[in-house]
Amino acid sequence: MKWGVVRFPGSLDDADAIHALREVLGQDAAMLWHKDEALGGAECIVLPGGFSYGDYLRCGAIARFSPIMQSVARFAAEGGLVIGICNGFQILCEAHLLPGALMRNRSLAFVCDVVTVRVENAATPFTRAARTGEILRLPIKHGEGCYVAPQEELRAMEERGQVLLRYVDEAGVASDAANPNGSMRSIAGVANQGFNVFGLMPHPEHAVEKALGGEDGRRIFASIIAGGARAASRVSG
Repeated sequence: MKWGVVRFPGSLDDADAIHALREVLGQDAAMLWHKDEALGGAECIVLPGGFSYGDYLRCGAIARFSPIMQSVARFAAEGGLVIGICNGFQILCEAHLLPGALMRNRSLAFVCDVVTVRVENAATPFTRAARTGEILRLPIKHGEGCYVAPQEELRAMEERGQVLLRYVDEAGVASDAANPNGSMRSIAGVANQGFNVFGLMPHPEHAVEKALGGEDGRRIFASIIAGGARAASRVSG
């Protein structure tokens, strides 16, 4: 499967995403510059974590105007897969490719930790390699990870199954203590209504090697890869 990882000025997890995809998962992954307009034939676009444009104004607020984001928006509108991780999630919300917004952590402090999240919907291109209710351990590192949206929109998202990941404790229970940033409804990751755009605050690219602390992040990438393989088999068949 062919992947494109977008590098914005201030991105810092782009190389980690490339490493996870190429070296660990054996994928065809290329770096895309923020001024590019072509996506290089990528089947999945990754917007990585970091501090795009220094996080001036708001996280992701400037990156949404990068030339490449026009192409990403068209790609998503045509059904292409897009995943935004941490700052990438913020960019997708700023670009209105995902509902809601990310605000300052309730602690008003940067949080760097390993959290447990529960898979809420395993019937999506980003979670199909997991089970609904499965618990994943993933690292986080952010200062603006508090997910917010109007209550009516949140209810509709829940009903449609757009909440894909939720912060929980080790027993799988959502609680205030297990919520690292104050996100409404303990939301850690959401999809759009078409389920082809996904944003999450935890970093799956930092959890693909057992030697580095865990492999639960593979579930996310394996889900996307499995879908790509099925699509390829349908074409070849």
